[in-house]
Amino acid sequence: MNKITFEELPEMVGRLFAKLEKIEALLKGQKANEQDPDEMLTVDQAAVFLDLAVPTLYSKVSRREIPVCKPGKRLYFSKSELTEYKKGGRHQTVNQMLDEYQVIPKVLKRRSKRFSGGYGR
Repeated sequence: MNKITFEELPEMVGRLFAKLEKIEALLKGQKANEQDPDEMLTVDQAAVFLDLAVPTLYSKVSRREIPVCKPGKRLYFSKSELTEYKKGGRHQTVNQMLDEYQVIPKVLKRRSKRFSGGYGR
């Protein structure tokens, strides 16, 4: 790297700020693209997003496994709904299952009290 003289310093600082502004603009553009969860995707884009082949995506749509919008003849997919679909295959942790198990008896107990009066009245 060349040595910078005192006279060149203001010019170099100006160049540095210009480059920094370009980098900030690029980062803001990336964040704007990433933060659009309600973006509508085409079939090809949805297949890439879900890492599926296009025919597989069509078969899942026909079996109503994947949420889809069909205004007219084309299929569109909401990115947020596809994200929820991807998360749907997630398995529960042991703690989550135990919490759910503890809630079920309480609900059943409430229902049994409500309906224990019988049918003979």
